[in-house]
Amino acid sequence: MKKTITTAILAVGLLMGAKAQKSSIYIVDGKAIKGYDPVAFFTESTAVMGKDSLRYLWQGASWCFANRTDLERFTSNPEKYAPQYGGYCAYGTAQGHKAPTQVDTWSVIDGKLYFNYNLKIKEAWSKDRAAMIQKADQNWPALKDKE
Repeated sequence: MKKTITTAILAVGLLMGAKAQKSSIYIVDGKAIKGYDPVAFFTESTAVMGKDSLRYLWQGASWCFANRTDLERFTSNPEKYAPQYGGYCAYGTAQGHKAPTQVDTWSVIDGKLYFNYNLKIKEAWSKDRAAMIQKADQNWPALKDKE
């Protein structure tokens, strides 16, 4: 009986912990952008894997950085470097839902970082990017806290 109660308490704790970790940020294995350095998309114009030793917790996610300079840039102004729509697919957000993303679909447009579900979706998104961004901007406030 004691073992069953302990197991039940543990299970409830794990579920509550999972619920508490929900975030408006697209997280994979506890990391935003799958562990890639968000600043590098702007400064290096490429996807650069961050280091586990250079992490910063922001908005319920661990953000990893390739170097201390990028970490400092991000911590001084995270909104400047964080991807739009929490890193969820820009096309999907425009369509009214959250969708996962692939790192190789990134774009920096007007100083903002965007990701898409895959390269085919990025191509569709790029055909009318301004309208898609406008629609996604409208949809995001209602979507960001949904699971």
